Amino acid sequence: MDKAHYLCKLNKAICGVITEDICSDEVIITDKQIKHIQERHPDDYEIFLKHGRDMILNPDYILEANKPFSGVLLKEIVENGEKLYLVLRLKTSLDPVEYKNSVITFTKIKPKEWRRMLRNKKILYKRADK
Repeated sequence: MDKAHYLCKLNKAICGVITEDICSDEVIITDKQIKHIQERHPDDYEIFLKHGRDMILNPDYILEANKPFSGVLLKEIVENGEKLYLVLRLKTSLDPVEYKNSVITFTKIKPKEWRRMLRNKKILYKRADK
């Protein structure tokens, strides 16, 4: 069975822009998604361990995702200029009771991709100082 690892409590005030129908405040990542990040973005898992929680709690931007009840969270790490991308799927009343808010993927992105996403995707949330 796929083990779930608790990350943090969801900031519903911020993530409510994705959907108001949020039925859990727990954010998890599963072994399957950890493996996905490690295989597809090999150097990024350590960065996720360091910045993933803060990214979920204090994103710079939340963009509309391609899937329902999901958001693309973007965060720039000031000390080294890294730009980070995380997809978060929220648990809604339509989901099975055992579901939790869950990290789908995480990776670093290049500045050009960051700018393209901000230009082409619908911005649902923007941190006040951005």
